Amino acid sequence: MKIAIGNDHAGTDYKLAVIGLLKSKGIEVINYGTDGTDSVDYPDFAHPVAKDVEEENVDVGIVICGSGNGASMTINKYKNVRGALCWNKEITALARVHNDANILSLPARFIALPQALEMVETFLNTEFEGGRHERRVEKIPCR
Repeated sequence: MKIAIGNDHAGTDYKLAVIGLLKSKGIEVINYGTDGTDSVDYPDFAHPVAKDVEEENVDVGIVICGSGNGASMTINKYKNVRGALCWNKEITALARVHNDANILSLPARFIALPQALEMVETFLNTEFEGGRHERRVEKIPCR
């Protein structure tokens, strides 16, 4: 499995922990995020993640910013991206099961690090249900 990850300054600690978790599972990670805490612009790190997912260079993506909103808005500009801003593992599971989410957006300032790691585990271990959800997912893109 190959995952692209991007973050702004608010998500650096979370990103480093997520990368550690992913690498411990033998997952290849492409890191587009900042490794510092100096202020940066989240779109600069969210766009490459979304592009990699859209072009199928990776299996899924993860973006992390303060609220999760800015990064989520950015990634969802891409036609084949279904980014989900999640705040607990239950919402994360539903984003995969019902919406076939392919990028997880984490709000670093509003969830605890152990919760974020649990959400990443849920995202990776939950499959799309298909069925009646398939036709709904097919109606998502505008272009």
